[in-house]
Parts: sequence; C-alpha cells; structure tokens
Amino acid sequence: MTEKELFTQVGIRPEPAAPMKKQKRRTDFPWISVTLMVIIVLCCLFAEVLMTKDPTYLDLKNYNVAPNAEFLFGTDTLGRDIFSGIWYGGRISIAIGFLATVISTVIALIYGSVSGVAPAWLDTLMMRFTEIFLSVPSLLIVLFLQASLGEANVISLSIVIGVTSWASIAKVIRTEVRQIRNSEYVVASKCMGGRFFHILGKHLAPNFIASIMFMVVMNVRGAIGAESALSFMGMGLGLEIISWGSMLSLSEKALLTGSWWIILIPGAFLVALLMCLTNIGNYLRKIANRKERNL
Repeated sequence: MTEKELFTQVGIRPEPAAPMKKQKRRTDFPWISVTLMVIIVLCCLFAEVLMTKDPTYLDLKNYNVAPNAEFLFGTDTLGRDIFSGIWYGGRISIAIGFLATVISTVIALIYGSVSGVAPAWLDTLMMRFTEIFLSVPSLLIVLFLQASLGEANVISLSIVIGVTSWASIAKVIRTEVRQIRNSEYVVASKCMGGRFFHILGKHLAPNFIASIMFMVVMNVRGAIGAESALSFMGMGLGLEIISWGSMLSLSEKALLTGSWWIILIPGAFLVALLMCLTNIGNYLRKIANRKERNL
C-alpha cells in the first residue's frame, strides 16, 4: 500500500471544487458628477455661444417675467435675462473659486512645510496659531477683511477668501512633511545644498500632493459658496457684476413678488456644482485613504 492510499479517506466522495467566479471590477468613480461639472464649466466658459440676450441689459419692460419662449429662465427684478446671466455669471463664481483656492493652497504649502521642518518650539507655536485661527468662524474673518478693504470685486474677494481657507490644508501638509523630512533623499538633497523651495518642489510636494487633493477640491467648493453667501448678505459683488451670488442677492425682492424662478434657478445651478465638487472630493479622499492603507 502506497503512502497516498494509506491516508485516503474511505466512504467520502470529495466534492468537486467550485469554479472560480470572476469578480466584477467595482468602481465608484463619480462619472455623473464629473460629467455634469464639465458641462456646467464648459457652458460658462463659452457663454457667448449660449446667451440669447445681453445679461447686463436692464429691460424695464420685461421685469419679473416668468420663464417662457423668449426668456427661457425668466427675468429678474431688474429685467435681466436669467438664462444668459447663469452662464455669464457662472464664469465669475467659478473664477473666484479657483483663484481663491490657488491662493489658499500656496499659503498652506509654504506654511505647512515650514512648520514641518521647523524646530519643535517653532512648530508648536505655528500649530497653536493655526488652531486659534481655525476656532474663529471663517465667514466672520471674511466679512471683517472685506469690510476693511471696501467695495468688493473679483480680485479682492478671491484674496479675502483665499487667505482665510488655508489652515486645514496646512495642518495636513505639516503632518506629511514631518513623516518624510528625515528620509534619505531629503537629507541627501540638503547635504548637496538644496534650498527650501527646491526640496519642497522636488521631494516634499510629490509625496503629499495626493493627500491634500481632496481638500483642494473642497476649498473650491467652499470658495464658491462663500462668494454666494457674501453676495447674498450684501457684502459681496455688486449687482452690476453678474455672478450666481449677486443673482441670489435679489431673493428678498423675489419673495415679495412671488418670482420663484429668480431664486430657484440660480440656486439649483449653484447647488448642483457644489454637489459635484463634494462627490469628486469624497472620491479623492477615498483614493488617498486606500493608498495609506496599502503602504
């Protein structure tokens, strides 16, 4: 009797192995959000192709007109065509969102990296300042700074929103820099005479850019929302500068006259864009978390 026969179980018929099922490749990429956001952004960029009226023209004969064949989204209390204003004003709101995000990201990169490579006492001092800054509602700081600067415009709003929305990103960057600042390639670059901005651009930033990308996208969303909130409260762009926020600033008059389209249509476009940015930001956060778990 061979060794194989000696250890064979008698009376039990081995069950055939079940065929391996091909696992479907799951993807949670937010295709709908990306597609909708791209459509909105492209329509705003090429607004001249879509506009049916001059969005700045005050047609006093046709104010508070409900949506119809001539005015697809109706007119506001000043007689301006809302359909043309949506695409024309969307460029202003999106431009403020991206410009403010660029400003806040640059500040966060420099501040967080300096804190990450600084001595312990300076790092502690900088982080305490960041925590104090985060404890104050950002909208109050934006209101104070904008009131100090005077009349709002695209550049001033972008700067004010940008310099008040960097702290959260800076804390993440500081944590990432402290983890990699003693790596061999960073130490070698220092020994070879590499300056701070060279090390930041060549060695530090490529390692934490994926971790902060979802926060950058969220900052775009926050900046667009902040501009709309400021304009809604009368502290943002004036009525002569068309943006989604300035269009919503007419909501009080719209409620008094029952002109629901003045509030609903610009608000729907604003909410749709913010929801798209939220879904994209959440997707980038999930990707960053998966990469961290795989390390």
